[in-house]
Amino acid sequence: MENGAVYRPTTEEHPGPARGPRSGLAAYCFLGRLKWPRRVLKFLQLVLSLLAFICEEVVSQCTLCGGLYFFEFVSCSAFLLSLLMLIVYISPLYDRVDADKVKLSDFYITLGIGCLFLLASIIFVSTHDKTSAEWAAIVFGFLASVMFLSDFVIMFCEKREESQLRKPETTVRTEALTEPLNA
Repeated sequence: MENGAVYRPTTEEHPGPARGPRSGLAAYCFLGRLKWPRRVLKFLQLVLSLLAFICEEVVSQCTLCGGLYFFEFVSCSAFLLSLLMLIVYISPLYDRVDADKVKLSDFYITLGIGCLFLLASIIFVSTHDKTSAEWAAIVFGFLASVMFLSDFVIMFCEKREESQLRKPETTVRTEALTEPLNA
C-alpha cells in the first residue's frame, strides 16, 4: 500500500480564511465578546470622539488657544484609544492576550479618557471664541465624555457583581469548641 492511499481519506488540506459561512475580514471579527449595550457605547465613544476632533480641527483661529490645544490632544487620544480597544475586542488578538488584562486596561483607559474628556470640554468652554465649529466640538466632547463615563459605570457594576459572585460565603460556627485539639 502506498502512503497516499492511507492518509488521503483522513487528512484535509488547510481550509484557508475563505472557508465557512463568513469570508474575508468578517471571518476575523467577532462582536460577541461585548454585550449589546457596551458594544453600542464603544461605537458611540469612537464616533463622538472623532466628531469632536474633526469639529475642533475646523476651527481656524483662536484667542486663547490653550483650551483648544488640550481639547485637540484629548479628543484625538480618545479616538485612537477607543479604536484600539474596539479592535482588541473584536479581533483574534483578544484570544491571544489575557482577557482579564484586556478588561482591566479597558476599565482604566475608559475612566481616564472620560475624566480627561470632561475636563478638556470644561476648559474649552471657558476659553472658546463662540464660533459654531467650537460649539459643535464642545457638544460632541461632552457627549463623548458622558459615553466614556457611562461605560465605566457599567464596567464597575459588572466588576462588582463578578466579585460578589466569586466571594465565598463565610459560615460562622455557633457551637463552642470544647474538644481538645490533641485528642
